[in-house]
Amino acid sequence: MTGIQVRDLVKDYRVRSGLHRSTLRAVDRVSFDLQPGRTVALVGESGSGKSTIAKTLMRLERPTSGSIELHADDGSTIPDAAYRRHVQMVFQDPFASLNPFHTIEHHIARPLRIHGRTSGAAETRERVQQLLERVSLTPAEEVAQRRPHELSGGQRQRVAIARALAPGAQVLVADEPVSMLDVSIRLGVLNLLARLQREDSLAVLYITHDLATARHFSDQILVLYRGRVVERGPADDVILNPQHEYTQLLAEAAPDPERLHSGGALRFTERPRIDNTRCFDHGTGQWTEAHPAPVH
Repeated sequence: MTGIQVRDLVKDYRVRSGLHRSTLRAVDRVSFDLQPGRTVALVGESGSGKSTIAKTLMRLERPTSGSIELHADDGSTIPDAAYRRHVQMVFQDPFASLNPFHTIEHHIARPLRIHGRTSGAAETRERVQQLLERVSLTPAEEVAQRRPHELSGGQRQRVAIARALAPGAQVLVADEPVSMLDVSIRLGVLNLLARLQREDSLAVLYITHDLATARHFSDQILVLYRGRVVERGPADDVILNPQHEYTQLLAEAAPDPERLHSGGALRFTERPRIDNTRCFDHGTGQWTEAHPAPVH
């Protein structure tokens, strides 16, 4: 089994406004571990750096500094040549991530062939059908011959998950995997991810702005604000006992049926000043710097 170790991850972008150029720091000294059979949720509003972290893990963006290492169960570092096979992504928009001109079988068979997971057309077709059945798309033979536009949004996301599993991935990066799906089918996709994680001991990075799903489908939560982690710890501790003012603000903004039923009203007040230079760690019960000074 494999996991990822992220240390002091920094990502800067060069931006230009007229004649002036400046540097925008999207991710600032973020560190965390993704362990087999565990889910880490990155929580924060748009622009907090969640998707940038996902892109750097997927090697779609090159980090400015810091390290991202994939480790085997014996602690050894897996070489870059095998990184893409072990680390796969489930994108936010299932329709945009699938080629509308190709069949579902093509989408899943291609990574099987590229990574040498099957040999011959018959074995590839059989493996495609097995993967479709694993994500509850049946009858697999019929689904395999369809094209993306012939499936619902939830079915397309299940295809995307099957495609991510095809190379033999041990780490899944799920970037808002249910945000573009109907509310009625979100739970089914999240339950599927949870089941696959248990069966294959997957390490999962779950990126979301939804505190409720972050609590119920993750073991650890990292709260991001302007590229920095401002609170971290076990899911229940972070959601039920938020310490940082930003986490408290997110919790206050989340819909609460019990509060509404009791006659309580949401209070729209001026947004408080938020300090992103400190981080509360529920594991130690202490405040630290949001990005500790480097050790020389």
